[in-house]
Amino acid sequence: MSSTNSGRVALVTGAANGIGRATALAFAKNGYKVVVSDIDSQAGKETVALIEEAGGEATFIHCDVSRDEDVRLLVDGTVSTYGRLDCAFNNAGIEIEKCKLAEGEEGVFDAIMNVNVKGVWLCMKYQIPVMLAQGGGSIVNTASVAGLIAAPKQGIYSASKHAVIGLTKTAAAEYARKNIRVNAVCPAIIDTEMFRRANAADARYVAMAVAAHPIGRIGTVEEIAAAVLYLSGDLAGFTTGVAMPVDGGLTAQ
Repeated sequence: MSSTNSGRVALVTGAANGIGRATALAFAKNGYKVVVSDIDSQAGKETVALIEEAGGEATFIHCDVSRDEDVRLLVDGTVSTYGRLDCAFNNAGIEIEKCKLAEGEEGVFDAIMNVNVKGVWLCMKYQIPVMLAQGGGSIVNTASVAGLIAAPKQGIYSASKHAVIGLTKTAAAEYARKNIRVNAVCPAIIDTEMFRRANAADARYVAMAVAAHPIGRIGTVEEIAAAVLYLSGDLAGFTTGVAMPVDGGLTAQ
């Protein structure tokens, strides 16, 4: 484990698997104490175990980011456990829509917006006062290339990620002079368990997904984690309000 960031504390939501787990592991590898959070307590605790097995320090706090009280307790629990909050990666999100816009359902709209938008807003609502009190901090939100371009058959999801970028830019502008940086990472298609599970039987879709990226493959969770660590760290000290594509060139076309 690196000692470069010894004493710093990072909070990662949606850290039970995929991008969140990879980023929690990366924070720990780079010397951060990590608060792992998710609605999946078993898998979240598995992330903590992986960090501890590698010599890092972490704790798990259950949280449904769409619930105000859960988020308040998450941030309070982070501070009571480690005394501060230096970096937050607001990653928890859902993607449950595969239909054209006029075929969508109100319940699906509410579910996506409650987690992807309200969840990010609630996290920042409670994280920012802590960072103000301690003199600064860094926040990275998970958006998506779907927040930068159209996403056919995922209009609600796309709207939610456009909203995340709007929240990110606004918070960045409001708190830049208070030493709080706020950025977003915008992944394209990433090789996660969710992606493999949803598309294992659809070889044609997988081939199309690969072909959509000029780099000739889909991304890895470790590549997103590396971008988050950069945006969170001192080397990105002059970077705020950015929606960073990590997309194999997809949005460059």
